[in-house]
Amino acid sequence: MNRELEYMFVQSARVWIPDAEEVWKSAELTKDYKNDDASLQLMLEDGTTIDHKLDPKTKNLPYLRNPDILVGENDLTALSYLHEPAVLHNLKVRFIDSKLIYTYCGIVLVAINPYETLPIYGTDIINAYSGQNMGDMDPHIFAVAEEAYKQMARDERNQSIIVSGESGAGKTVSAKYAMRYFATVSGSASEANVEEKVLASNPIMEAIGNAKTTRNDNSSRFGKYIEIGFDNRYRIIGANMRTYLLEKSRVVFQADEERNYHIFYQLCASANQPEFKNLRLSTANDFLYTRQGRSPVIEGVDDAKELCTTRHAFTLLGINESYQIGLFQVLAAILHLGNVEIKDRDSDSSLIAPNNRHLTAFCELVGVTYQDMSQWLCHRKLKTATETYIKPLPRLQATNARDALSKHIYAKLFNWIVEHVNKALVTNVKQHSFIGVLDIYGFETFEINSFEQFCINYANEKLQQQFNMHVFKLEQEEYMKEQIPWTLIDFYDNQPCINLIEAKMGILDLLDEECKMPKGSDDSWAQKLYNTHLKTCSLFEKPRMSNRAFIIQHFADKVEYQCEGFLEKNKDTVNEEQIHVLKASKKFDLLVELFQDEEKATTPTGQVPGTGGRTRLSIKPDKGRDTSSKEHKKTVGCQFRNSLQMLMETLNATTPHYVRCIKPNDFKLAFSFDPKRAVQQLRACGVLETIRISAAGFPSRWTYQEFFSRYRVLMKQKDVLPDKKLTCRNVLEKLVQDQDKYQFGKTKIFFRAGQVAYLEKLRADKLRAACIRIQKTIRCWLARKKYLRQRSAVITIQRFTRGYQARCLVKFMRRTQAATVIQKYQRMCVERKRYRQKQAAALAMQTILRAYMARQKYQALLREHKAVIIQKHVRGWLARCWYKRCLEAIVYLQCCIRRMRAKRELKKLKIEARSVEHFKKLNKGMENKIMQLQRKIDEQNKDNRVISEKLVSLESSYASESERMRGELGRLRGVEEDAKNKANQVSSLLEELEKLRKELSVTQQEKKTIEDWAQKYRDEMEKMVSELKDQNGLLKKEKDDLNRMIQEQSQQMTEKMTRAIAQETQQLETDLNEERSRYQNLLTEHLRLEEKYDDLKEELAHSTNVSKPGHRRTDSTHSSNESEYTYNSEYAELEDGSRVGEDVTRGMDTSLTLKLQKRVTELEQEKQSLRNELENREEQFQRARARDDAQFRKARGAELEYESLKRQELESENKKLRHDLAEMRQSLLGGAAAGTGAPGSPAYKVLLDQLNASCEELEVRKEEVLILRSQLVSQKEAMHHKDEKETMTEPSVFAKDVNKLKDADELKQAYVGLKDTNRLLEQQLQAQRRTYDSEVESLRGELQNVKEENNRQQQLLAQNLQLPPEARIEASLQHEITRLTNENLDLMEQLEKQDRTIRKLKKQLKVYSKRIGEMGAGQAEGQTSPGQMVEEPIHPVNIPRREKDFQGMLEYKKEDEMKLVKNLILELKPRGVAVNLIPGLPAYILFMCLRHADYLNDDQKVRTLLTSTINSIKKILKKRGDDFETVSFWLANTCRFLHCLKQYSGDEAFMKHNTSRQNEHCLSNFDLAEYRQVISDLAIQIYQQLVKCMENILQPMIVSGMLEHETIQGVSGVKPTGLRKRTSSIADEGTYTLDSILRQLSAFHSTMCQHGTDPELIKQVVKQLFYIIGAVTLNNLLLRKDMCSWSKGMQIRYNVSQLEEWLRDKGLMNCGAKETLEPLIQAAQLLQVKKKTEEDAEAICSMCHALTTAQIVKVLNLYTPVNEFEERVSVAFIRTIQTRLRDRSESPQLLMDTKMIYPVTFPFSPSSLALETIQIPTSLNLSFLTRV
Repeated sequence: MNRELEYMFVQSARVWIPDAEEVWKSAELTKDYKNDDASLQLMLEDGTTIDHKLDPKTKNLPYLRNPDILVGENDLTALSYLHEPAVLHNLKVRFIDSKLIYTYCGIVLVAINPYETLPIYGTDIINAYSGQNMGDMDPHIFAVAEEAYKQMARDERNQSIIVSGESGAGKTVSAKYAMRYFATVSGSASEANVEEKVLASNPIMEAIGNAKTTRNDNSSRFGKYIEIGFDNRYRIIGANMRTYLLEKSRVVFQADEERNYHIFYQLCASANQPEFKNLRLSTANDFLYTRQGRSPVIEGVDDAKELCTTRHAFTLLGINESYQIGLFQVLAAILHLGNVEIKDRDSDSSLIAPNNRHLTAFCELVGVTYQDMSQWLCHRKLKTATETYIKPLPRLQATNARDALSKHIYAKLFNWIVEHVNKALVTNVKQHSFIGVLDIYGFETFEINSFEQFCINYANEKLQQQFNMHVFKLEQEEYMKEQIPWTLIDFYDNQPCINLIEAKMGILDLLDEECKMPKGSDDSWAQKLYNTHLKTCSLFEKPRMSNRAFIIQHFADKVEYQCEGFLEKNKDTVNEEQIHVLKASKKFDLLVELFQDEEKATTPTGQVPGTGGRTRLSIKPDKGRDTSSKEHKKTVGCQFRNSLQMLMETLNATTPHYVRCIKPNDFKLAFSFDPKRAVQQLRACGVLETIRISAAGFPSRWTYQEFFSRYRVLMKQKDVLPDKKLTCRNVLEKLVQDQDKYQFGKTKIFFRAGQVAYLEKLRADKLRAACIRIQKTIRCWLARKKYLRQRSAVITIQRFTRGYQARCLVKFMRRTQAATVIQKYQRMCVERKRYRQKQAAALAMQTILRAYMARQKYQALLREHKAVIIQKHVRGWLARCWYKRCLEAIVYLQCCIRRMRAKRELKKLKIEARSVEHFKKLNKGMENKIMQLQRKIDEQNKDNRVISEKLVSLESSYASESERMRGELGRLRGVEEDAKNKANQVSSLLEELEKLRKELSVTQQEKKTIEDWAQKYRDEMEKMVSELKDQNGLLKKEKDDLNRMIQEQSQQMTEKMTRAIAQETQQLETDLNEERSRYQNLLTEHLRLEEKYDDLKEELAHSTNVSKPGHRRTDSTHSSNESEYTYNSEYAELEDGSRVGEDVTRGMDTSLTLKLQKRVTELEQEKQSLRNELENREEQFQRARARDDAQFRKARGAELEYESLKRQELESENKKLRHDLAEMRQSLLGGAAAGTGAPGSPAYKVLLDQLNASCEELEVRKEEVLILRSQLVSQKEAMHHKDEKETMTEPSVFAKDVNKLKDADELKQAYVGLKDTNRLLEQQLQAQRRTYDSEVESLRGELQNVKEENNRQQQLLAQNLQLPPEARIEASLQHEITRLTNENLDLMEQLEKQDRTIRKLKKQLKVYSKRIGEMGAGQAEGQTSPGQMVEEPIHPVNIPRREKDFQGMLEYKKEDEMKLVKNLILELKPRGVAVNLIPGLPAYILFMCLRHADYLNDDQKVRTLLTSTINSIKKILKKRGDDFETVSFWLANTCRFLHCLKQYSGDEAFMKHNTSRQNEHCLSNFDLAEYRQVISDLAIQIYQQLVKCMENILQPMIVSGMLEHETIQGVSGVKPTGLRKRTSSIADEGTYTLDSILRQLSAFHSTMCQHGTDPELIKQVVKQLFYIIGAVTLNNLLLRKDMCSWSKGMQIRYNVSQLEEWLRDKGLMNCGAKETLEPLIQAAQLLQVKKKTEEDAEAICSMCHALTTAQIVKVLNLYTPVNEFEERVSVAFIRTIQTRLRDRSESPQLLMDTKMIYPVTFPFSPSSLALETIQIPTSLNLSFLTRV
């Protein structure tokens, strides 16, 4: 021990010495301490040197300071030296320097009131602490609440959170935040919103139980214990509240700078409201009970607004409007009663003036008679055994009786409100467990302490005893768990003090006994106390200078109590006759209800009137006990003792958690720390006692792994063994010789106080020696490196010098050689040039000569060739002529010879014919041949008949076709005649042109005369021009200067406009993303409400079935699902559901109605905000439009004139066109009438319909253009008013209807109807906005065209004005000719279009006629006689089967629809489909079925299929929404189905990438654009569910993998940890690493790729995941002081680089995921950069642009050195950062929103897969589908 002391108390060691001002002051030893030294040489922090004397008897040395590395620890038990100055300094450093108000002290959370609103209690902070171990995050009230909630669920044991402290320390706020945490993380088990009710009880209790004091603006003047009940799933089901010690005296008296209870001031501030007119209230200064403190207003608090909050809380808790008005009547009556003036009648009696307006108001408000109340306020009834007397009261006693009545009424009202709050918080569900929150006063001591302080300190004695026992028990359990020898630790036991107060013949017993005495007094009671306890109890003392006071030695301090008023306050009496008058009220039922349990009350709730003092007390009755009327006489002390005993029994049956609130100063200054006040409270609240108990044992505790990691530097290589436990044991035995300084447990090493500091000093010395050695080596290396660098430089210089000289010699030699070579080549060039000239001349002469000879030869050959050709043709003609003559002669000769031979043969045949024998020979067998020929003739006749019939049919069809064609020809001839007429019109126009030309010639002659006159005029003007040229030169200079200035200004304006446009574009993109995000959030909210609605409907159905066993209700899935998308069907379904559950709904809880009404109000507000936003957008557009109109207003006159002329021209042209179209229509009608019976006549009707439609469309467009051109501004205003009217009408109707609803059925209908109305209104607003934008764009285009035309006309007009009159006329004629030509060309184009249409129709007619001919031929072939078919044999013929051409459709029967949905959606296994089948197969199958329904034009089938599909997907996602593969699979298929609906919709925008075959597969009958929106919304919901599912999988890995795991081994150091780190509520389940995160990300990516998810969608998912990783990591970093170090920054940057490498491997670097990690990267850089100088501050401000100011300051405040060589960030540097970042406009939110989801988009991604090629596998069980 002496060795360690000598080692620790050396020069430069720092110690703590007592100080009168600062309590403890730091000093540094200037000389080593020796064992025989009587004093220490110290130097204070200000440089003062002192000689600190040691006690010669004890030789106690001053407390040592902890190493700087331990200063600012989260847990005080982590300090090596556990003593009062260390605790005080650690709290001060955390509070002042780091702005941290929470600190652990073992099992206690110390909370220091900052007197400033801090952004550390939002929902994001709650989410960050939810599910975390208590030691993993920075200390916080949420961490204590989470620990209690977790232990309740884990240990199946009730919990308690005990919040204590002085008034103004923040007890109420801490308790309120704890309850808010439970309400947020647990939710409620029903739709009654119990958590909201629990939170709603806070504003009510604050209004009626809190007041402003000198110490606190919202001080709780009562204690309360709230039990929050949970069911077996640990969801809030209800709550119960018990109150203690209400300060009733505040109702009638307030000290200076204090106020009465808040509710009185809230009522006075709202006195001008209509419902409060009957209360006859005015300002708070007009009432005695609210003006005594002379401080009626609290800065920053709006009492009228607070009353609205209070009334809303009353409504939420089921206290209706009538009861609320009744409560306010009672409160107003109390105020009026306080203003009742009582005057002296004489010395023994008093009176109240008649018609006192305040008493009149009081009587009217409470419904009693003026006479009775005025009598019993001034009189009292005395009862004896035989008679009753009425005794008048003096003015002072009457005033006290009036005040006592006011206090009694308020106490009754307080109890009634608490009782009804408990009724509202009670539930029928069985309570499984509870968490109690005790908000109770701390130890109090004032200059004058009375009965109130006695009770308060008595309660704190009991709580301190329970606290000490619990701490002692935890220490014992820890030692036994680690199997360490247990030695009894001596700690303060305050049982003797408790016995002094509550034991038999204790102070309370003697007080009750004295109260029963007829003439008992405070003095006699004091004498009894002296006689009983002064000599027997050392804790009881008597003051030297007083006989009416006593002193008690409490656990915190000695307190002197004044006996005056003890008996009076303990009795707590009130005039019973006044109570009887109030109970007799017949007009005010609430008042009677307040006093109806007066006779049966368990405890009195009033108090005696007080004449002074700070507080008066009240006890809330315990409803759980039934007591007799005798117990009504119990004193206040007895009641308080019983209530306190019940509280202690409750606390002992639970696991306690302690929150000690500390008040840092008495002046409510923000972040100001008074050490004296802090030490007083630390001693009083038991924090130092906890430290003392811990220090008495082994306060410092390390696991073997932590010890090995931290002190590895103190070990040698040979000391390191495979067994870490044995290694630590061996090393520690060498380092610390005293075996009593440590103990080895099963998993930890336990150290005595100060041993960790000793080990830290050894470690620091070892590291310092190593650093010196490293520095020596590095300096040697640097010096040698410098020498080698200089030597190398010298050698280099020499080398370069010698090289330079050598290069100079070489250069000279090269120049000499180069000169010789140049001369040689120059001479050669001259000679070569001469030679080439001669050669070129010779070649030119040869070329010319040879060309001449060749041309001569060519001419000769050409003449010879032509002569040969002529000869050839002449000779050929002669030969042909000779050949023809010969041929004719030969033919003639042959004819003559053949004629002669024929005549000879004829003669010979005639001779043979006369011969009979020859005739017989010829006729032999002729009969048979004749029979055969007859049979053949019959057959041919049959064939001829068939053919003739065919010919007849063909002739008829041909005749009809020819008739039709003749009609067509006639029509075409008519068209041709029209064209000729048009040509005649052109010829007439040409004639007119000729006339104009003649007139032009006449005009030209006139022009000549004018020119002569102009010549003279020109000569005169030349003189003037010469004079003006000089002036023109000056003007040009000025013009150039102005042009230059204008150009500069235009450039500046262009740059400004560019920047403005860029900013506007960026703002529009931001607004678009916000709108998209808001819309998707609305979808999420809609989905949540829809699920709640479904659950509610199921519950209603279940309850209906239970109540009516015989009734069975059919399922209405289709109608209910279909109702989500159409207003009418949803409303019908709602009515059905209302009728089915009518009986059940009537019995629903009122809170459900209130919740629905609240939701309706929120939706109305949301709709109103959307409407306001739309109006703002329109106003912005109108302002921009007004600016544009102002720019062109000057040129508007000429433009309007031109428009009128143009309009007249258009009207004339349109008349001509109508005339032409009428003629064409007549011709077409004539042609159609001629061919009415023709097969193609419907085509003519179609053509006529198209022409009529186009004509009507032309008329409509013309009218629209004329109207829009003239009334643009008026139309915009009309649209604006129309939108306002449409959007404002329905909500007002609904608001009125909601106010009229009385039962739950109507309210539910109104809610659903309003939801539908909101959806329809949003759709209408979006449609109107799109229509409005498109119309504005078209109008802008037309206006731009008109402007261009106007400019062009103005230019022509200006040019014409500059021309002379003749040229002006010619130019105008030329312009008119051009215009007419253009119009003629337009007419010709229209005519060509008509011709093309006619040709197209002709082709269609030909196709139809061909088909008709084929059908006629087939019918003719089929008209054979039956007999012939029977007679002729049937020969078998092989008919080849044609391969069927599939159309990419699937046919199914309507009854198979449910089977289709079941097999394809509900029972489909994503894993098999993703691996074995093509991606998106279910989507393709569903779309092919949809195509067939569209092909059949069956709208019912389309609707039911789409509705069933959507609802089935929702059902499977609701059932298996936690399965990532299922959600990913259906997200991919939903998107593919959406893309198919777009790709095959028929819209040109979606058909660009289709093949011709795919275009044939487009939907033909239905426009499914609305369903596309519904499916898009469904895809958004699935995407959000996918993100949530992935987040749930990644959430446990992020903190462990990104922050806690050491990816780079050995970089992070381990610091000593406190008790909280050792007692985490969740056992270690295995740590995750960064590789775990990367593997999970890869699994996500591969699964989505297998499912065929769009690449763009995968990028959005990855971006969202990386945002979650970065946000969760950064949030934990901001809430964990142990993670903010230099080494941890390096770890984070390495982990981020690994994530970026993963993105690079997957090809996702451009998806925006890397940018989401920018805040985390900058936070890691902030941990690593220098943080000292102004330059460092500037660098940090420029580097950390993605972090908010709050985050930067938080990281700097949390920055903690791991080693002594690192330096902390100074407060001045943090202030510098805050000053530089003051101008940043950003959100003050500290944490990133981990629940934020980027708005998702689904870019169109067409599929190249042909639908007809898709094969359906048998594994899907879809055999009932038929391919079409």
